[in-house]
Amino acid sequence: MQPVSDSLNVSQPLNVKDESPTGLRWWFNDVTLMAQRNIRRMLRSPDLVFYAVLQPVVFILLFVYVFGGAMQQIPNMNYKQFLFPGIFVQTVVFGSVAATAIGVAMDMQRGIMDRFLSLPISSSSVLMGRQFSEIVRNVLLIVVLVVVSLIVGFRFQGSLASVLLGMGLLLFFGFAFSWVAALIGLASGSAEAAQSAGIMWLFPFTFVSSAFVPTSTMPGWLQVYAQHSPITSMVDTLRILFNGQPPTSAIWISLAWSIGITAVFMPLAIARFRRGKA
Repeated sequence: MQPVSDSLNVSQPLNVKDESPTGLRWWFNDVTLMAQRNIRRMLRSPDLVFYAVLQPVVFILLFVYVFGGAMQQIPNMNYKQFLFPGIFVQTVVFGSVAATAIGVAMDMQRGIMDRFLSLPISSSSVLMGRQFSEIVRNVLLIVVLVVVSLIVGFRFQGSLASVLLGMGLLLFFGFAFSWVAALIGLASGSAEAAQSAGIMWLFPFTFVSSAFVPTSTMPGWLQVYAQHSPITSMVDTLRILFNGQPPTSAIWISLAWSIGITAVFMPLAIARFRRGKA
């Protein structure tokens, strides 16, 4: 038998192809790994998923069966057809902001983000992976909302293409606000502070809109804001697409809001993450 040293010509360089991903492929692999990591965390905490699903169901039951009787005077529309687009938007925004802000703050508090910063991975992929995992979470919430809404009497009156377009715009809207939440989580000192900072502004932000009542019922000075709120634009878009109404500029305005919020807060969050802990 020939010695091992003789069977290998060490004088010639080994022609070993480097299979490590580079560029966009490298970044996409990092994003996929981070998304898988966050999805696994969700699966290991079924109680958190349960309460996230339970919250919108409670809102539906309250508004339909407690407040619905006093809110039937909606021009040319049944209140359930008016209400549910607002519930969809509120649920996705609340879910995106609360889950992302608290999750990012917990990772910061436990030093996990510092560990990620020390690894040879794209820093932007850490946050992007989390945002993609939140899209998966929002899809689950939307499925539950669709089932519950159909049970209590809501009906999709638009075409399948219109409904799917509305769902896609809704997910993009939630994706945009998850970047706001990521910045809040990175800037907060703890998960508790992130929860307070993330939820504190959401209630007036979502309720001062056309989500639950027509803006015409509000005081004149408040109507100015409510009619131009991004929540109002998104809710009006879903009402158009879900109820089979003629398209209006609200669809383009809601898309512009989503693009604008993402364009502003995504680079801010990534830059804040790269600086590490304050």
